[in-house]
Amino acid sequence: MAEPRGRARRDFGHSPEASSTRSELGRLRSDAAFYQRLRDLTIAFSSSVSSTLSLEGALRTLASDANSLLGASRTSVWLHQRRARRLVLAASSDPEYAGTALEISTDDAEAPAARAMRLELPLFCHEQDGPVLLAPLRGWRRALGALVVDGPLTGEIDLEQRADFVQELSRQLSAGIENIQLLDEVLKQRRLLEDTFNSLIDLVVVTDDQLRIVQMNDAFIERTALSRSDLLDRPLDTLVGPDLAVWAAAGDGTDANPNGGRTRRFEEPRLGGTLAVTMTPLINAAGDPAGHVLVARDITHEIRLEREQAALRERLGQSEKLAALGQFVAGIAHEMNNPLQGVLGHLELMIETSPHARPLRRDLRRIYHEADRAAKIVRNLLVFTGSRRMMRRRLRVNRVLSRAISSRAAALARGAIELTREEAADLPAVMGDPLLIHQAFLNILINAEHAILGTGHPGRIQVRSSYEPDDRAVITVVQDSGPGIPSEVLPRIFDPFFTTKEVGQGTGLGLAITYGIIQEHGGTIAAANAAVGGAVFTITLPAAE
Repeated sequence: MAEPRGRARRDFGHSPEASSTRSELGRLRSDAAFYQRLRDLTIAFSSSVSSTLSLEGALRTLASDANSLLGASRTSVWLHQRRARRLVLAASSDPEYAGTALEISTDDAEAPAARAMRLELPLFCHEQDGPVLLAPLRGWRRALGALVVDGPLTGEIDLEQRADFVQELSRQLSAGIENIQLLDEVLKQRRLLEDTFNSLIDLVVVTDDQLRIVQMNDAFIERTALSRSDLLDRPLDTLVGPDLAVWAAAGDGTDANPNGGRTRRFEEPRLGGTLAVTMTPLINAAGDPAGHVLVARDITHEIRLEREQAALRERLGQSEKLAALGQFVAGIAHEMNNPLQGVLGHLELMIETSPHARPLRRDLRRIYHEADRAAKIVRNLLVFTGSRRMMRRRLRVNRVLSRAISSRAAALARGAIELTREEAADLPAVMGDPLLIHQAFLNILINAEHAILGTGHPGRIQVRSSYEPDDRAVITVVQDSGPGIPSEVLPRIFDPFFTTKEVGQGTGLGLAITYGIIQEHGGTIAAANAAVGGAVFTITLPAAE
């Protein structure tokens, strides 16, 4: 009984069914091993891409391994450049072929890679050089490129299995290529945003809800002179002035802009300059406030330009006033001067020679004094209108100042006014008319003298002269201890016929004439109030070449 059973087993082992089963098992094991190599190949590709974030090396390795697995003569990967409408050879198992750096048009109907990109599934075709397996590389709603496998395709598996393998390979390859391209685009966009952020000349700071710094641009880092690591998570109030820190922490809605946020101007000593700061809320993806964004624009230069423009407009306005008034006054002054000279001459003759005038000599002298005062006003008007021709020559400001001070020495002594001088050594000469410069200084000294006398107390006048080499200018400062210039008067102090003195005590032409003289010499004159009290007049004249 045992022997027949043994024979039965042997007969079964050599039966056609057993041979077919063993063949099927062998094919399945071969397929399993083949697909395991496919899985290892795609895993190695994904790992290489993830570790290096570079397609070039990973594609080159994949092309070589896939070529060996398929038993092909050459396996190439082409990538699609959408904007250029080109296909570029990204990698090939054939180093010599890869070195040709091929590019083809996506519209080239003869090129295998261009045809492969338009396919839905892998396709065998016969070219002049032999059989070719074409497979598209497709991502989400866009073509990524093509996989081209050149024959003879003599491997361990048949053509149908190769097609299945290439389809799976192209699917895995497409996923990896698209992921790395998307990641590359994200990184490029981030680098672009960072470069844009750091290229801003404005100071930009991002803080959390507690006003601790979470991000800043290079302009802010440069102003603070600290490193990026030192600035991160640092409280904002340790880096800015107290005014800005209090304003940023308040968040009370004042200074609100129509488009959101708040803006205010600050003199910011810690960041150096005048800053226009805008503070806006930082909103996260969920629409909730997550912090604040501060943008500070340095407007120091703009403020300086605004001040200079305001000064130029003021000077232009003053010049226009002087020019318009000068044309009107010049004619009147010339017409008045002749009869006044006649009146003065006849009065002087009567006083000195007429016996009939002796009883009235005192009254005649008073009339003569008033007429002479009127003549002086006319002479001042002629200077004011520019009718007197200037005689320019090189002169020393200190010498002109000395003569002007000497002419007022007696009057200053009578008013108990002390005058002190500070002279810089070796002041350069200026080009000007000595008589007109003398009159300009004299008018300012008289103005300071009258201001002190008006207080009823002794006082002091300080005269300082210096040289500014950067501007090549000789500067003279006259400061008195009087009551100063009222704020409502200061803008009009150089206007013609404007005076705060009683009627008959001033014509309002002294400072206007001084302004005109200094301007004619290419200089400037400014009036202000000193911090310690009293008025300060600053005259700047260009140094001679």
